[in-house]
Amino acid sequence: MARKEVTRPELSEVKSEKAKPQIGVFIDETKEELKKVVWPPRQQLISESVAVILMVTLVSTTIYLVDHFFSWVAHQPFLFG
Repeated sequence: MARKEVTRPELSEVKSEKAKPQIGVFIDETKEELKKVVWPPRQQLISESVAVILMVTLVSTTIYLVDHFFSWVAHQPFLFG
């Protein structure tokens, strides 16, 4: 029985053919979804941004101080050795 030889397009050809329409569709759908977003009022945006910045500063300072303390404790046995 004779086999049919199937020719397949190269991967780069398939990607280029599919990529162009999909990128345009993706951008259009993204714009449509962004129109549905309910953006917070300016005052709420500012107050929540300040709260996030303060919390990040507080947590990072706490981590720094705890790390510095444990580093100091770890070096104490070597001072009296």
